[in-house]
Amino acid sequence: MTAPLDKTQPHDKPKVTEREAREVAEAARERDWRKPSFAKELFLGRFRLDLIHPHPMPDSEDVRRGEKFLATLREFCDTRIDGALIEREARIPDETVNGLKELGALGMKIDTRYGGLGLTQVYYNRALSLVGSASPAVGALLSAHQSIGVPQPLKLFGTQEQKDAFLPRLARTDISAFLLTEPDVGSDPARLATTAVPDGDSYVLDGVKLWTTNGVVADLLVVMARVPKTEERKGGITAFVVEADSPGITVENRNAFMGLRGLENGVTRFHQVRVPAANRIGPEGAGLKIALTTLNTGRLSLPAMCVGAGKWCLKTAREWSGEREQWGRPVARHEAVGAKISFIAATTFALEAVVDLSSQMADENRNDIRIEAALAKLYGSEMGWLMADELVQIRGGRGFETADSLAARGERPVPAEQMLRDMRINRIFEGSTEIMHLLIAREAVDAHLSVAGDLIDPEKSFSDKAKAGAQATAFYARWLPKLVAGPGGLPGSYAAFHPEGHPDLATHLRYVERSARKLARSTFYAMSRWQGKMETKQGFLGRIVDIGAELFAMSAACVRAELLRTTDTNGREAYQLADVFCRQSRIRVEELFGRLWNNTDDLDRKVVSGVLSGTYTWLEDGIVDPSGEGPWIADATPGPSSKDNVHRPIR
Repeated sequence: MTAPLDKTQPHDKPKVTEREAREVAEAARERDWRKPSFAKELFLGRFRLDLIHPHPMPDSEDVRRGEKFLATLREFCDTRIDGALIEREARIPDETVNGLKELGALGMKIDTRYGGLGLTQVYYNRALSLVGSASPAVGALLSAHQSIGVPQPLKLFGTQEQKDAFLPRLARTDISAFLLTEPDVGSDPARLATTAVPDGDSYVLDGVKLWTTNGVVADLLVVMARVPKTEERKGGITAFVVEADSPGITVENRNAFMGLRGLENGVTRFHQVRVPAANRIGPEGAGLKIALTTLNTGRLSLPAMCVGAGKWCLKTAREWSGEREQWGRPVARHEAVGAKISFIAATTFALEAVVDLSSQMADENRNDIRIEAALAKLYGSEMGWLMADELVQIRGGRGFETADSLAARGERPVPAEQMLRDMRINRIFEGSTEIMHLLIAREAVDAHLSVAGDLIDPEKSFSDKAKAGAQATAFYARWLPKLVAGPGGLPGSYAAFHPEGHPDLATHLRYVERSARKLARSTFYAMSRWQGKMETKQGFLGRIVDIGAELFAMSAACVRAELLRTTDTNGREAYQLADVFCRQSRIRVEELFGRLWNNTDDLDRKVVSGVLSGTYTWLEDGIVDPSGEGPWIADATPGPSSKDNVHRPIR
């Protein structure tokens, strides 16, 4: 029997203030830094090259197993993944999914003791890059299953009983999905409305989840729901493993998007769904912390697929630009087009360097890579989109034409426009660019808030502020003098990165060191100037993070080039690509530094106020709005479903 529930209190949409929402997000952060972090040090003005150089290397046995699987996977991609068919029919064929199951691809990150392949993060990411180049929709299915679906939170936080029960299924047969977002809740989880009401040895779930990637075909779900707080229990947002075919679960819609047309993404309704208490992951109230910790390495899957996209863009640009002639020369020989090809080549090299370095550090587990992974996601998604856009421009009208249309008139069916559509979601998936800016910025200023946060908190007492003042004085007395000078000002620094006959990468590392100190000084000045209002300066914080991302990418590119020089036959070419990338990146960094203080942020806020108040509605005259009628946000009131269940597990 399902216990009757109070229909008023548990399902009322949470009403939270801006401060309360920030407190929920802050409580979910991993606060301690038990291991060193290259990126954290970089934002503090300390260029710790020793944390990433020499480049960490994988174990030989991991390489052997990883390369063996990649060879098998490549053959599968060549023979059994038809990207054009998936795009045309907007669905991944069941036989393709079943083939991936037989291959063991569902268990790439699951330990061998549970029937998985036990691949390292490096080889898991390379596998996703390979699959994503064949079909981004297939890459998204595998990534959503393993990077943020049930396997990863179970690996990190599950009990042994939960691992024994679920991981063997997830390694071979069962697809999983991650359910956090709701129709009226995106990146503000404090307002999460799905409830999990305790009832004996179970919880009863009610609510609606939106954009459940893999949700249409999933067998197991990891669901975030709010347990009501009482005198007896802490409550809060909590994670559960839920069987997707449980009574009361209805997949109400299979969503369709501008890209990733084969994505099995839906709307999932829970009505009086009973979940055993044994399926709760971690304690009550730990759901957001579990989600964020899972994403620390889970986010690396997205830039890994952006690397694959960059490689394809480079290959296509090379082949097309050498074939197409205009004004007596191949278009690649015209400077306007050549600059785009150079950008794609250099950026692909740097992005692969960022992903491989971050992944290898994750495998070694010596460093805290939460910022590195977030920077990789941010940088990869933004640069991946730009590379795809440049490819469309290089292809001209053919870049705008669909692959099917090209084939119909006898030309090679190059899906450039599809790549652009597929890549666009990466700037939103797993944390939009704007949210990533804020998340990384919070981590970047953590050291400052740890010692001086109480000084700018209006709710702290005078004694708390006095204590914080003493701590801040001691910290800044030691820290600030170190920002004046460093190795970046010495011409002979990092000489190992200027071997004879190669471009001078040492000059770029000196630039990174100087810029890191400048970045830290700029952050300190901004905190001194704006104090408690700093968190509202999202334009400034975004530029701070973007500078850090460029400096990280430059560092990774140089370290990778040196690794390839000493271990590979392409070392000279790697140095050339790293040099070009760093020169391009330095131009972007200088522009960002200039925009820290010379921008239109204040004017933009005034215009926004005017737009919202209706001041400029006259500017909207002269158009017809093709949008249909209906609410901006769908009703998500809990209750039984009135729609057909479109859930279709693949067997």
